[in-house]
Amino acid sequence: MARILILYYSGYGHTEIMAGAVADGVNAVEGCEAVVKRVPELVPDEVAAGSGMKVDQAAPFASPDELADYDGIIFGTPTRFGNMAAQMRNFLDQTGGLWARGALIGKPASVFVSTASQHGGQETTITSFHTTLLHHGMIVIGLPYSFAGNTIMSEISGGTPYGASTIAGGDGSRMPSENELAGARFQGEHVARITLKLTA
Repeated sequence: MARILILYYSGYGHTEIMAGAVADGVNAVEGCEAVVKRVPELVPDEVAAGSGMKVDQAAPFASPDELADYDGIIFGTPTRFGNMAAQMRNFLDQTGGLWARGALIGKPASVFVSTASQHGGQETTITSFHTTLLHHGMIVIGLPYSFAGNTIMSEISGGTPYGASTIAGGDGSRMPSENELAGARFQGEHVARITLKLTA
């Protein structure tokens, strides 16, 4: 059984929903098991509550050292000015011990994101995230154009060859569309199939 971690940060629930779809894709592949966890929050509880952040997420917190226990990892983050959220960056900055041991070398890795606007940094967030994964020696996997939803023109939608994405809207009221969720499921399944081949 290949175990794949879906590790995400979500302030308002959009990336959390995408993480669930990614997990569904992983679990659809026989011989693969998705484990969904999140990185710890850095915002004080009272500030989070006052900002309307989603504080009731079911996924448990991960610890940096446990990343080595999985056969593959799919990361999810909202965009902050074209980069990953500080919560995810803080978590990854604690993986120096894993790097020193080469504990993540050869493991498949992939990234999905959420942005407020259609051109709000989806691609820059994913590709800049890849830099950290490559420093760890991980095998970077995207969302290929065999996912037909990457080329739809009939609606506004996230989705890039670098990874699945969703658009939350400026006020956060837009939730992931069916096409965006389909992309997340496809990405989960795609990573799972590659992980199985690599662990065979």
